[in-house]
Amino acid sequence: MQNIRGIILVTLSMAAFAVEDTFIKSMSQGLPVSQVLIMLGLGGAIAFATLTYIQRGTLAPLVHRDMRSPVMLWRNASEAVSAMFFITALSLVPISTVAAVFQATPLAITAGAALFLGEQVGWRRWTAIAIGFLGVLIIIRPGAAGFQIAALLPIAAVFGIALRDLLTRQMDPTIPSASVAFFGFVAVIPAGMAMSFFFDPFVMPAGIQWFLILGAIVFGVSGYYAIVLAMRIAETSIIMPFRYARLIFSMFLGILIFGESPDIWTYLGAGIVIGTGIYTFLRERHAMREVAADPA
Repeated sequence: MQNIRGIILVTLSMAAFAVEDTFIKSMSQGLPVSQVLIMLGLGGAIAFATLTYIQRGTLAPLVHRDMRSPVMLWRNASEAVSAMFFITALSLVPISTVAAVFQATPLAITAGAALFLGEQVGWRRWTAIAIGFLGVLIIIRPGAAGFQIAALLPIAAVFGIALRDLLTRQMDPTIPSASVAFFGFVAVIPAGMAMSFFFDPFVMPAGIQWFLILGAIVFGVSGYYAIVLAMRIAETSIIMPFRYARLIFSMFLGILIFGESPDIWTYLGAGIVIGTGIYTFLRERHAMREVAADPA
């Protein structure tokens, strides 16, 4: 029963993230990307501070002794940089393309864990990773007639998110999730300020823009909260494939809201990325079971 609840929660989380991306893309049509970053950072930080106060009656859980540790500082920096690339990509590239490329994140995490954390990755997973990134190249098709240099931005976001998640593994496990999320959103604020020197001046949001800002914050925080809850109550191996539902929701919203029409190459590349991602995860689970069965 807990696994079923986990599947429902992770699917709702992916839907929420897709809706958040839709709001962000819509916002970026009338507001500078730098301003969007600052507003999302402020809104997310306030939301998690409020949730913490409602649940605990104090903001003390947001403060931890290791918040100034090098690992935490680098994690926040990678969060900020990846947000810069991801939101800029949403403003310039079709949401279906961004979502399809973003599915390569688990592959990048596996490769990073092998290269920088010393985790053992066999030839099968390395082959799957290589094929997965070949799928990414099929999606963006560098050198093709319609290729845009902005299509590389989602790839940069993928590596930023992978670095963030690898650093998260090295953090003190006693740091509350709310604290990690709070400071992750806070880190996005100076990133937006830095980008403001290269984008148009800030403008006062009007009418529908306030609704878009609120919607992005509400769905973003809701998606984060739902996936954390899902990870705590269900088996990772059961719910992991449902994380790819984000691509389905994003493509649907891209077609419905923005009139996008992904071509056959985008679908093919996305299928390759998802297939290799699931295979890599299953191989990792198999390797972990073999190690557990052979303690020697």
